[in-house]
Amino acid sequence: MPIYNKLVRDRIPEVIEKTGKKFHATVLSQDVYIEELKKKSFEELEEYIAAETDAEALEELADMFEILHALAAVHGSTIQGVEKIRKEKEQKRGGFNERIFLVDVED
Repeated sequence: MPIYNKLVRDRIPEVIEKTGKKFHATVLSQDVYIEELKKKSFEELEEYIAAETDAEALEELADMFEILHALAAVHGSTIQGVEKIRKEKEQKRGGFNERIFLVDVED
């Protein structure tokens, strides 16, 4: 029997039940949930980095976006709230569209 010990999407237990398999799961406390979301964000980032096609990359970005939605909620905000902060930072410091790679700065 495979052991996963990881945060999964809300409907995964339903998907497993439809296959006729049995499983064990638990609901996490808020603190543990936040830690598991952080771990999951690294897992999804690694899967994005390993993606070999645009379609795979977009699939992994969608997973990362789902994690961002959940993290925004646990910090008392929404993805729209995060987007507002992102826009403010973009106004002050710019984005990453111009592909600028800083090599060094003289003292």
